[in-house]
Amino acid sequence: MIFDLKGEPTMSPIVGMLFSAVKENNERLQLITSGMSQEEVDYQGPQQNDNSTAQLIRHLTYVDLNWLYRIKGETLPISLIEKYGPMIDANNKLPLVKGKSQNTLIADYEMVMKKLEETCTQLTDADLNRVVLFGHENEKQATIRWGLWHIADHSRYHQAHINQLRKWYNEHSVNR
Repeated sequence: MIFDLKGEPTMSPIVGMLFSAVKENNERLQLITSGMSQEEVDYQGPQQNDNSTAQLIRHLTYVDLNWLYRIKGETLPISLIEKYGPMIDANNKLPLVKGKSQNTLIADYEMVMKKLEETCTQLTDADLNRVVLFGHENEKQATIRWGLWHIADHSRYHQAHINQLRKWYNEHSVNR
């Protein structure tokens, strides 16, 4: 198998290459979470104070949903905020997610990825220069190009956390 970042054929060259990084990371997330039991999906580390895989996948879903709507130049609908949000809870932590299966969490994330793919087919490489606001208070600015890169990078970042949780969970399971 040869790994490469080939642009998507239905997208302009740079958009397609950036989206292919997003797509590869989405496929990797599905692979590393495949077959997780509900107990493992909800596991919060040895001290039960880390973000669970469920929390991390929901977080990625919500962050990427926000980026999708920024890229589209639209406001995130209240119905989606209520379904997938908030970004952080009253204690400035990721909201607790319990009892949601890996399949459900990945299916929700996949819906966002499909909509992002549809949106990216409409973008030109010149659109990547457009600046959007982001951050908890929309206090930051970034180009759409950076936003697409960030979606891929952010996913990999939290995949490292999920891999650590899996390691701890397996060690914990052996010691029971």
